Amino acid sequence: MVTSEEEQLTNLGSNWILHIINELIFADSKKKYEYPEFPVLECGDPEKYQRMKQFPSPRILATHLHYDKLPASIFKQKAKILVIFRNPKDTAVSFFHFHNDVPNIPSYSSWDEFFRQFMKGQVSWGSYFDFAINWNKHLEDENVKFILYEDLKENLAAGIKQIAEFFGFSLTGEQIQTISAQSTFQAMRAKSQETHGAVGPFLFRKGEVGDWKNLFSETQNQEMDEKFKECLAGTSLQAKFKYESYFQA
Repeated sequence: MVTSEEEQLTNLGSNWILHIINELIFADSKKKYEYPEFPVLECGDPEKYQRMKQFPSPRILATHLHYDKLPASIFKQKAKILVIFRNPKDTAVSFFHFHNDVPNIPSYSSWDEFFRQFMKGQVSWGSYFDFAINWNKHLEDENVKFILYEDLKENLAAGIKQIAEFFGFSLTGEQIQTISAQSTFQAMRAKSQETHGAVGPFLFRKGEVGDWKNLFSETQNQEMDEKFKECLAGTSLQAKFKYESYFQA
């Protein structure tokens, strides 16, 4: 069973991971996890944090915050932190489409404009690379588990098994396979309006690995490669990203 301490999910694929965690809880306890309100830590009114204390255990939260911006209570309670990273090229493209497709949020006149802002870190939640540098220092912490988006896409069942083990769920192979079938991009997109309302189709646009190749120019590709090496060369995170597999044209 998941620890009764607060569970913190920090990720760049929060809707996917939240879905998987919900399915794991249901498989383990036969109880559907009901969110009292929007579970993203940085979104909401100031009183939300007091209300969060009343969330049923286990408390499942999502955030895009840097490690050093997380509330001190997360570390005091020794919360388990699942960190999911997606390669920055696909992250940028996904973020661009999100901004331009979802109503009532700022949009960009062109991909080139968004790319310039993304590289300067002048987008929502700031610099991807500062985020990566900050989290790289803590990926080996006992209460932190790293998951690569691309690895989940390649072998979802294996990734779900790792997540289950990290949170202390004891599930059968059949249960893992069932959750995997319910957690594919296609399955989640098919139910997106039911689960996320009108914004659902925008949250589950493509989910492809390598979609960046449809927008990046050669110059932009080189710039991103250089920025990645400048920020993360020689780090444990660089190896975890599998650069040659997912970054290069």
